[in-house]
Amino acid sequence: MKYKLLATTILAGCFSTYASAIEVELTDSAWDGVKIPEGQQCQKFGGQNPMTPALKVSEIPAGSDSIVLAYSDRDSEKMNNGGHGVMSYEIDSMTTSVAIPQVAGHSYDLPEKVTMIEAHRSPGWDKEGAYMPPCSGAKDHAYYLTVKAMKGAQVTATTVLELGNY
Repeated sequence: MKYKLLATTILAGCFSTYASAIEVELTDSAWDGVKIPEGQQCQKFGGQNPMTPALKVSEIPAGSDSIVLAYSDRDSEKMNNGGHGVMSYEIDSMTTSVAIPQVAGHSYDLPEKVTMIEAHRSPGWDKEGAYMPPCSGAKDHAYYLTVKAMKGAQVTATTVLELGNY
């Protein structure tokens, strides 16, 4: 499923903002952006080898050197705004499109080019790890992913991708 959303590009040293598009696609057909796929919830609620969805990110602004992924639960104050884990995926500054691999839930074992920025915020609720899969106990919480193209500490583009409800 493809999502093409308007993203904001912020230029260093300026207070002006410019519109730029970044495209994010869920590349695993089990993820439809409406409902979290069966088995992809946390282990506490029966998840079986849960992982982040594989993604294709394209229309990345020139000069960007990483993609930051912040996994969130909109219906939980603690787990919103990256509470399910924040990771960075390293890219070459000439890259305009990249496939981002799945990251295992409940683990610190990350794929090549993936770096943990912040582990999930609720290790006492379920197992520790860089990423906690949806873990609301089927209370219909809305899960989403914020995707940011970065050049150093500067955001070059950003968009929000709905992952689905659980």
